Amino acid sequence: VDPSTGLTVVPPLNPMLFDFQRDIVTWALRRGRAAIFADCGLGKTPMQLEWAKHIPGEVLILAPLAVSAQTVREGAKFGIEATRSTDGKRKTKITVTNYERLHYFNPSDFDGVVCDESSILKNFDGVTKASVTEFMRRVKYRLLCTATAAPNDYIELGTSSEALGDL
Repeated sequence: VDPSTGLTVVPPLNPMLFDFQRDIVTWALRRGRAAIFADCGLGKTPMQLEWAKHIPGEVLILAPLAVSAQTVREGAKFGIEATRSTDGKRKTKITVTNYERLHYFNPSDFDGVVCDESSILKNFDGVTKASVTEFMRRVKYRLLCTATAAPNDYIELGTSSEALGDL
């Protein structure tokens, strides 16, 4: 059993979250390294932003290109400041970039990483999976979020476990 590596005391969470979202975020913050495999429409973006808000230090959110701007807008709706960056420079506590720009960022600049649409890690031999996993190895707090996890796909479960540091 992997021991929790997260927060021992979880502060009050955003009241705009639904009860089930607060429960999931609380669990993920206590775990420190967790995966939110929740179906479409259940609010993974506000959950990951709230998680990032409470992680001590700087957090990088990796997302597909089409989703990164949406993540920043969603943060504003929930009162969470997040900024996009494509050049490796941080401007706020929460920085959002797309997977293809990861090579511009230094893992030592971050205390937490979120992989939005983390099913991108499912290709065992993939270049993206390798670079994201290597980046995450150097960061204490890790969160994977996807609606398309394949619970019966042992390769995807393995690559996700590796990214979280459990394999």
